[in-house]
Amino acid sequence: MMQSDLRHGIRENATQVTHQLIQVMLVGFAIGMTRTVVPALAESEFGLTRGSFLLLASFVVAFGAVKAVMNFIAGRWSERIGRKRVLFWGWVAALPIPVMIWAAPDWNWIVAATVLLGVNQGLCWSMTQTAKLDITRAEERGLTMGLNEFSGYVGVAIAGIVTAYAAEWLGARTGLLVFGMAVVLLALLLTVVWVKDTLPWARAETAAHKAAPPKSLPRYPQGVSEHPTTGEVFALMTWRDRRLFAISQAGLVEKFVDALVWALFPVFLVTRGASLTEVGWIVGTYGFVWGGLQLFTGRLSDHVGRFWPNVLGMWICGAGVAMVVMGAGALWWSVSAGVAGFGMALLYPNLSAAVADITPPAWRGSAIGIYRFWRDLGYAIGALGLGLAASLTGAAETAFWFVAISMFVSGAVLFWLSEETHPRLNPASPRELADA
Repeated sequence: MMQSDLRHGIRENATQVTHQLIQVMLVGFAIGMTRTVVPALAESEFGLTRGSFLLLASFVVAFGAVKAVMNFIAGRWSERIGRKRVLFWGWVAALPIPVMIWAAPDWNWIVAATVLLGVNQGLCWSMTQTAKLDITRAEERGLTMGLNEFSGYVGVAIAGIVTAYAAEWLGARTGLLVFGMAVVLLALLLTVVWVKDTLPWARAETAAHKAAPPKSLPRYPQGVSEHPTTGEVFALMTWRDRRLFAISQAGLVEKFVDALVWALFPVFLVTRGASLTEVGWIVGTYGFVWGGLQLFTGRLSDHVGRFWPNVLGMWICGAGVAMVVMGAGALWWSVSAGVAGFGMALLYPNLSAAVADITPPAWRGSAIGIYRFWRDLGYAIGALGLGLAASLTGAAETAFWFVAISMFVSGAVLFWLSEETHPRLNPASPRELADA
């Protein structure tokens, strides 16, 4: 197919968008299967000593560090060999995970399995996101990200609940083995048979911009070559462009919340008398609200912009985390989880959309990969921080306050250093175009 024949848009590429949404839901299933059963049964099933907060957080630290690096690699790699090949190898890396959890003699095997999970998530989730941005239009970017994250995090929530029931019916290890193998094998089949490579769409967009620049040009970083090196893109994302720095640090800190929900929230609930299925539903509330509302919050940002949804999302999410330890009971914890999920829904697709707004298609894959590197490094840094906070005080509640305060401070940095990135609401000025 010629580049000129490739059309952009959700409706124009409905079949491939659907396949990519199925892929990201399966990616969500893969991580979701470790969200409820593994931490809640870390002591009874996998031999972890009670109160070992740092050791409990260690598997999230390992996951975050590996996923961050793989995000970085995936972005650059996908611009060289294509999106589909990266997606395929991500699923190949996931094949041993269910077997390792099933056979695990101790906690070290769980940590090793989550290293492979980090490889899978870094390659596969990055590619589902990048591929959909390749084939949709700029004015659909918020909706595109909302659909992507909706599908993925609803998948996380569903898997957490389903595996809690599977663990009760079949036993923890067998339940995770059956569910996990079904997910990975189905994903591999769908990738090989139905998923198309979307790199040609990204190249067609670059060519179209050169031939006929759009009326509302984004405020791309100034003084950057058409094809910057990996080091140049890393510098832009990390410190040279203050907007991209602000977005990257917000992405890093918001992952503290997910690390908390994954590593300590189930343990916190179990020690206060919640059953395994109650834990699945309470933690699932966070995932369902986060995932479900992104259908609307992503689309909302296409109309009102990215800035305020991102800033307010950071603060609302932090408030939801603080609420958890300010009350008790399944209803209170579910409401608190829902508030945190609502804040996350506001910020999560729109931080990524903001990066996509102000990075050219020629190196957008690399920029998103580096943003996702910093964002998912937040798993490791956050898990280490909350594990230390809980260990030093001997109380899980301290970890919740550590995360809540971090979210409030990071939201303030985003408010101070960032700006509106939507090209229609804040387009490049004539001077910026002349300097480009």
